[in-house]
Amino acid sequence: MSIGPLMIDFAGTSLTPEDRELLQNQLVGGVILFSRNYTTRDQVRELTAEIRSVREAHASRAPLLIAVDQEGGRVQRFREGFTDLPPLRWLGRMYDQSPKAARDMAHLLARLMATEVLDTGVDYSFAPVVDIDWGLCEVIGDRSLHREPSVVAELSLAYMQGMRQAGMAAVAKHFPAHGGVTGDSHHVLPEDQRSYTELTDDLLPYSSLIRDGLQGVMMAHIRYTGIEPQIASLSPYWMNTVLRQELGFKGAIFSDDLSMQGATVGGTVTDRTTTALQAGADMALVCNDRDSIAPIISALQGYSDPAAHARLAGMRVNHERYAKAVYGSDNWKRDMETLQAAVQAPPEPFKLDGNV
Repeated sequence: MSIGPLMIDFAGTSLTPEDRELLQNQLVGGVILFSRNYTTRDQVRELTAEIRSVREAHASRAPLLIAVDQEGGRVQRFREGFTDLPPLRWLGRMYDQSPKAARDMAHLLARLMATEVLDTGVDYSFAPVVDIDWGLCEVIGDRSLHREPSVVAELSLAYMQGMRQAGMAAVAKHFPAHGGVTGDSHHVLPEDQRSYTELTDDLLPYSSLIRDGLQGVMMAHIRYTGIEPQIASLSPYWMNTVLRQELGFKGAIFSDDLSMQGATVGGTVTDRTTTALQAGADMALVCNDRDSIAPIISALQGYSDPAAHARLAGMRVNHERYAKAVYGSDNWKRDMETLQAAVQAPPEPFKLDGNV
């Protein structure tokens, strides 16, 4: 009963017969939800229950992982009925006023995000962004915590710990670095000319999070021309030599969406998917390209990776932790009110009351 290597999407707010048929395939291990899949909290709860029900009739198949991008700011897929989350840069500005207050708020903000997402039946958010803002990349911009690597490391650690406290695993992105390029890998293949030594600062947050048990990493569709000819999301060098061996990462590796323009250098979407998995990814995301799924499934017949299954299983919700501060509880209300008060009155330093 292994978790399949594909994470796919679908178009609507409920499943079509075609969606259900695909989700029954054991090579499909996960679903990512977008804004188009969401209208209300009740609707998305019904949707995630419907997704999970597809596998309930097949005891031999692992339950699907369900993910979303719920970073805050520009990237918050669920909005109506959810707390309006500030962009991560807001935490960086707070840090410049009061480092301790920013660390505390990063913990609270992540805990609040995770609590609200887990309540809907989603397993995890692809967060946090740990790219350094070098003032170059607009698609990162205020999604980055700060332009000082040590501050990004410090705040992202607090953020990951807040997610963990709520029962959610973190996925740091985009490895090894997206902040040092001007292009958006959704539309072009960015190229970073820096040497490995010059990338050391960008790797600092990953080192910090990995030491504290980071469970997920998402790869970047970027070519680091002075280091390795293959883009990072298709590269055994970046996934195995650097991430696994040098940094000691033991969690799950996710590709970014392989239908993005930045990944087209890898050939067809089927080629990109098989290359990413062979290079070291545990799960390949293929979004907004339904026609590619059947050929990919055909190409992956017989695929099996027990080690990848074990790593992906670590992305499931820790229900014991979540039960301590569920959505709607007094703890959730205090967190929400604390965040709202801070957002309404930046950048004044504030003090949390220490509740969990």
